[in-house]
Amino acid sequence: MGSSYEFSRNENKDVSLQELRDRLAEFARVRDWEQYHSPRNLLLALVGEVGELSEIFQWKGEVARGLPNWSSDDKEHLGEELSDVLLYLIQLADVCGLDLGQAALSKIVKNARKYPVTNQTPAAASTN
Repeated sequence: MGSSYEFSRNENKDVSLQELRDRLAEFARVRDWEQYHSPRNLLLALVGEVGELSEIFQWKGEVARGLPNWSSDDKEHLGEELSDVLLYLIQLADVCGLDLGQAALSKIVKNARKYPVTNQTPAAASTN
């Protein structure tokens, strides 16, 4: 017992990218997996997980927000695949020496400049 990457689920606790990064690094270190975690290998693993995530939605058509018609098992499976994607993305950023949180915030600012707020709704803008 007792490894820091083992923890009980706490619904009220926000988890930071830093905490996930640290836990992933320890998880790989104690298993001597760091040798396999090159940027290329992590990217390929990430792409594979995105494929698995895509399979969940492949034949469902449009899906309502909140997934009201999905079973709890389907939602759990989705959560697992989303987590796989997130964890590989965090590891990839880490081995590339990037601060993923800061990069994401910078991208939001860049997108806000590229797509400024207007007073028209998207539907109204498309009719003009």
